[in-house]
Amino acid sequence: MSDSGAETGAADRLARRNRHGSITDVSGVQVGHHHRLDVDATLGIGWACGTTVVLPPPGTTGAVDVRGGAPGSRETDLLDPANTVRYVDAVVLTGGSAYGLAAADGVMHVLEERDRGVVMDGGVVPIVPAAVIFDLPVGGWQCRPTAEFGRRAAEAAGTDVAIGTVGAGVGARAGVLKGGLGTASIRLDDIGVTVGAVVAVNSAGNVVDPATGLPWQADDVVEFGLIPPPADQIAAFAARDAELSPLNTTIAVVATDAALSKAACKRIAVAAQDGLARTIRPAHTPLDGDTVFALATGAVEVEPTSWTGAATPAAMSPETKLTTAIGIAAADCLARAVLVGVLAAEAVAGIPTYRDMLPGAFHG
Repeated sequence: MSDSGAETGAADRLARRNRHGSITDVSGVQVGHHHRLDVDATLGIGWACGTTVVLPPPGTTGAVDVRGGAPGSRETDLLDPANTVRYVDAVVLTGGSAYGLAAADGVMHVLEERDRGVVMDGGVVPIVPAAVIFDLPVGGWQCRPTAEFGRRAAEAAGTDVAIGTVGAGVGARAGVLKGGLGTASIRLDDIGVTVGAVVAVNSAGNVVDPATGLPWQADDVVEFGLIPPPADQIAAFAARDAELSPLNTTIAVVATDAALSKAACKRIAVAAQDGLARTIRPAHTPLDGDTVFALATGAVEVEPTSWTGAATPAAMSPETKLTTAIGIAAADCLARAVLVGVLAAEAVAGIPTYRDMLPGAFHG
């Protein structure tokens, strides 16, 4: 059995091999995982679920966009720009379907102990939005994250982010392939801003084109060093691709160090969903609960007079140009994180990985 807090063993190696950056490249953002993985190979039941916690620095603004038809979430209404609370203390991505929302309780207790949250008479109330994936059939229906998972993930949070079959990605599936936990980052040097993403890929749709055996985006094929696999491997994958995944929902957090309003964070969450649509087909189905949180730490104030946003129409206001540029980067970053998570995943409960089914796509 693996009962993991942060990164151990294979997960450590996967983290070091990730050359695509991390959401923790956004200064002040930390990520922690906790999972249990102990599936009986014969019976196909046991523990195969986990929790991932994103801890931003104090004063981080947050918003959310929900596109799937079957979301499982907590505190998302609070993040509406029309509502009162502006700052987010943590975001929880977790397995366990609606039961897994209990993990947020553990995160709240950790933050309360650190005296972090909305100050009220008699104490603080940490703001901890959460979203879940449906992964219960991978392990056992009764084997799902509890408050203790959230506590351990929060306590393990740091800047080294393991990828693949870790945290909320342990029981994930991407179409017919093993899904996983992925992260990436992009630096916008012209404005001095960093954008990062972390995602648990558990989609009903697939990340691979059954006609080619390669990711849907041509850019991803080049960036990840993939080559066309042999025809027989493509045919075997295409035959299995006809199966409808019983597991669904991709959940993610995108973050930036720019100073943004709550409304601007909402627009970035909306834009970031395009990253899912480009890498997962179909996305945002009635079977999915696709949810993307957007966080802005506010560490970087972009002076309107120092940046014209050449890639955007001149008629836009400086704020709109900034939000547009970060939104574009967020979509690109999230798309990259999806592939990172799927390509790094290790098989669980008989769900094959990309490398298992299409080994010819890799050099050597």
